[in-house]
Amino acid sequence: MSNLKIAQGEWVLVCDGAKALMLENEGDAKFPNLKTREVFQHEDLPTREIGSDKPGRSIQSVGSARSGMEQTDWHEQNERGFLHRLIDRLDADILSGKIKRLTVVAPPRALGQLREFYSAHVRGALHAEIDKDFVKMPVHEIEKHLTAA
Repeated sequence: MSNLKIAQGEWVLVCDGAKALMLENEGDAKFPNLKTREVFQHEDLPTREIGSDKPGRSIQSVGSARSGMEQTDWHEQNERGFLHRLIDRLDADILSGKIKRLTVVAPPRALGQLREFYSAHVRGALHAEIDKDFVKMPVHEIEKHLTAA
């Protein structure tokens, strides 16, 4: 990872499909000091509580053939919903002026899903995207990884 410069007042979103940390740099670009502003987490419920137990069946319009439908991935749908709500929240914070510049850090799969939900405002405030999974690290470790040469 290159030496990322995080400006004073810049926000850093560190997330995956189940947890998100909103951090703000209270330091400067040379000596960042990331502080946690909010933590978001969605409950990862068992499949039996979030969806049906069997995929549906399809009956052909001609003849008596039947075929199975693909199983819905309820956990993926929950993660996508969580990420979509997260981007909606960022959009509101950018529109209100709370966030002016943003760096997003997420594993590749989550980053790809986040990109689908970016609004024009989020894209305009976006400074950098980093495809790493740092959400389980303490904030001081995240800071080191982001600013390491």
